[in-house]
Amino acid sequence: MVKTFIYKYSVREGLGSNPALAPSRHVTLLSRSSSTLVIAEHDNQALTPITLNTVTAATQLGEDVSCLVLGTQCSKIADEVSKVAGVKKVLLAENDAFKGFLPEAVTPAVLAVQQQHNFTNILAGASTFGKAVIPRVAAKLDVSPISEIIGIKDGSTFKRPIYAGNAVLTLTSSDKVKLITVRGTAFHAAAASGGSATVEKAPVGNVSNDKSTFIDQTLNKSDRPDLTTAKIIISGGRGMKSGENFEMLYTLADKLGGAVGASRAAVDAGFVCNSLQVGQTGKIVSPDLYIAVGISGAIQHLAGMKDSKVIVAINKDPEAPIFDVADYGLVQDLFQIIPELTKLVEKK
Repeated sequence: MVKTFIYKYSVREGLGSNPALAPSRHVTLLSRSSSTLVIAEHDNQALTPITLNTVTAATQLGEDVSCLVLGTQCSKIADEVSKVAGVKKVLLAENDAFKGFLPEAVTPAVLAVQQQHNFTNILAGASTFGKAVIPRVAAKLDVSPISEIIGIKDGSTFKRPIYAGNAVLTLTSSDKVKLITVRGTAFHAAAASGGSATVEKAPVGNVSNDKSTFIDQTLNKSDRPDLTTAKIIISGGRGMKSGENFEMLYTLADKLGGAVGASRAAVDAGFVCNSLQVGQTGKIVSPDLYIAVGISGAIQHLAGMKDSKVIVAINKDPEAPIFDVADYGLVQDLFQIIPELTKLVEKK
């Protein structure tokens, strides 16, 4: 079977270019019949949506797709995964050592599974969880991880963003096993029903973790949709001037049934918490509608939202770079236009 990993330079219209990064490299290698393991992400109660996107990427590598479900009292997650279209087998491992899903405990479990099944590819979502586990597994297997792929062509061509997501690099790997994280917004979610995978015990042995201890976690509860899965997102930037002014965005978002995000500049200024940050060092989103309010359009922010279906920019500076990627632009004072938009939404 021929496998070619390709990373190439690519820009969205209006983002500019960097000729130094333009040349692509194409290398081909021969590999054995492909089999893929997806490390499922969940909270012992429900499957994290990015796992479904990762399954879609896995099916583009071949039909032999297995999912590893690690956790505490998570058999119902395994049953849920067994119904996902495209999954052929579910490997279940329940152990108190997996409490908190610490990578120091998850990594040896993945290695034990790999030792027995010898998968060609091991995938996880490009989330905090996946980014913590995949590099550790790669290091133990003495291979180079491939981070945050955004596309697969003909089952053999891979793309991943570099340079704040503006450029897309092509790469060929000759490693015996490919360790990959998948950008969820780049692949549609696999159907949560229609599958009939078998569930069996994962060969992880007696896993223990003496390197770290899970203490506690606190979740911010909100009636608004999660930022990474929201269909509508309204983000504010430095132009909001203060955290109090973000209340305008919260009000509008609630009327639209959307989520609120922010640029790094707004987060660094202390206007909102970093859980709302959209961009290269924040969350990657691709909603149906993205409204950028008072955001200049730095490349780091564009890397996190440029794949949105429709982008609306509101900024009083007509030269702001955000207008180069926006489908619709309003050169207006946000403190005037946002209340007016809210009133219009309320009337409808």
